[in-house]
Amino acid sequence: MEFVDLRSDTLTRPDEDMRQAMASAEVGDDVFGEDPTVNLLQEKIAELTGKKAALFVASGTMGNQVSINAHTQPGDEVICEERAHIFNYESGSPAMLSGVQLRPLPGKYGVLDVEEVEEAIRPADHHFPQTRLISLENTHNRWGGTIYPLDEIKKMHKLAKKYKLKMHLDGARLWNASIATGITIKEFSRYFDSVSLCFSKGLGAPVGSVIAGNEDFIERAHRYRKAYGGGMRQAGILAAAAIYAIEHNWQRMADDHRRARTLAEAINDMPGLVVNLQTVQTNIVIVDTSLTGRSSAEIASRLLEEGVKVIAFAPTRLRVVTHLHIDDQAIERAIEAFKNVSKNL
Repeated sequence: MEFVDLRSDTLTRPDEDMRQAMASAEVGDDVFGEDPTVNLLQEKIAELTGKKAALFVASGTMGNQVSINAHTQPGDEVICEERAHIFNYESGSPAMLSGVQLRPLPGKYGVLDVEEVEEAIRPADHHFPQTRLISLENTHNRWGGTIYPLDEIKKMHKLAKKYKLKMHLDGARLWNASIATGITIKEFSRYFDSVSLCFSKGLGAPVGSVIAGNEDFIERAHRYRKAYGGGMRQAGILAAAAIYAIEHNWQRMADDHRRARTLAEAINDMPGLVVNLQTVQTNIVIVDTSLTGRSSAEIASRLLEEGVKVIAFAPTRLRVVTHLHIDDQAIERAIEAFKNVSKNL
């Protein structure tokens, strides 16, 4: 059986044209700053984000953690949303690598209340860790691909300036937010001291992320990338895939969003399965299974028997993600599989 794999947009594989771009990439030693393809990618991203410089890194987690390290000192505190990727899915790295603690706050659809953030900022007292950084996520994975509204980002930026705090954006799927809203990457990025972007999700490259910021930040980040083992030498082979992905796979993300919406609306009409359609803003759909009385793991197992792969995201929540390899026919197959399963719950 050929499965419809909706577990993640990280499952995409390079097509022949991308492989050819990788095979023909001009390379050098990136640790010495001599890989021309990596340098070209970093220049493109610096221009795209409106920042002075950029740095190619191995993964989204590395990008976020290098950024946290570059902005903070051991004993500092970083404010984030309680479902944020840096808090839930990065192996405790802020404590392990940077020696900082996270202050997770509840948000709505991943959006923090500015007044609550202000209340959480520590006073200048030697009893307390010092608040140093606010980290936001756009789009927000665990909330279902929700977009952090630009107006709310502006409010948070104003607050950060008031208290002389740094701002980091986990923009692994910022590409999706830009396509969905029409707001440029540069406009989203301008309110942050650093931004990370991922190439191996919706863009379909096999490996890699990038961080961008001012020259001093990137200089510090470069040292931490090296310390983390992120000096990748002839990395132009990977950077070529990222460049190809930006040029060929970015604009088509609108199709992923459309297909996610079609699937979400169909599932939401099925007995026992609930999708909060307000959260279906890009390419991720969260399905609540609690009304069925069955766990998400059990329903995922039944869907697998029907030829559809999804992730049990929580005890009663499934995550479904559209991506480069999911076409309209795959969505139709997925809808039919969900129907078959829901009828027999």
